[in-house]
Amino acid sequence: MTRPIMFAAAAALAVGATAQDKPLLPGLEKKGNWGGMVTETKGGHLIGNPDAEGKLVEYMSYTCSHCAEFARTGEGAIKLLYVPTGKISYEIRHLIRDPIDLTAALAAQCGEPAKFPANHEALILKHPEWMAKARSMTQAQMARWKFGSFASRAQAIASDLDFYEIMEARGYSRTKLDQCLTDEAEARAIAEQSQADIETFALQGTPTFLMGGKKLQAHDWQSLQPILDRLY
Repeated sequence: MTRPIMFAAAAALAVGATAQDKPLLPGLEKKGNWGGMVTETKGGHLIGNPDAEGKLVEYMSYTCSHCAEFARTGEGAIKLLYVPTGKISYEIRHLIRDPIDLTAALAAQCGEPAKFPANHEALILKHPEWMAKARSMTQAQMARWKFGSFASRAQAIASDLDFYEIMEARGYSRTKLDQCLTDEAEARAIAEQSQADIETFALQGTPTFLMGGKKLQAHDWQSLQPILDRLY
């Protein structure tokens, strides 16, 4: 479990901003089709039935190796086995630890909300490759991530860590991705919501799972699966 670290470059972006909930893909309410419904929430993206009895929330960080492991071992099972029933929804929310997290979150949320699950998956499953690059960056290279305009810092991170290539494979042009990466108002909203959630739920690391607004005693798929099976 990785503990949250609010770097100054990310925390400084915490300025008021809100987003209204936007339900997508109406007409998928029929039983068995909930897995294809995505709803943008205030601070995250909910997959499945917005009115599900069990509302599972994951607070994750793109720079968290444990989150990447959960994406590989548990996320697919939740989407395939639990969400389609309509009894459990699965919401992914960001816990911003550093500027890399913030840049990845901006990339994941680029485009209409229905694209988020696949964007998220493309980025988190490549975590080992781009984090290896992050660890090998020189001080001179990393200086580009800390100094200059917000836009230039985000673009430097995306370029150095291959986010452009990852998103191009998802059908995004560099111009389109730049529009998202340089959206400072959106960055402020993400960082502010992350900090608010840390304080509200006393979040101490990632991944952290909530059900019905209460933290679960689980931090990986091995410990989460029995809870879901027992409850639903």
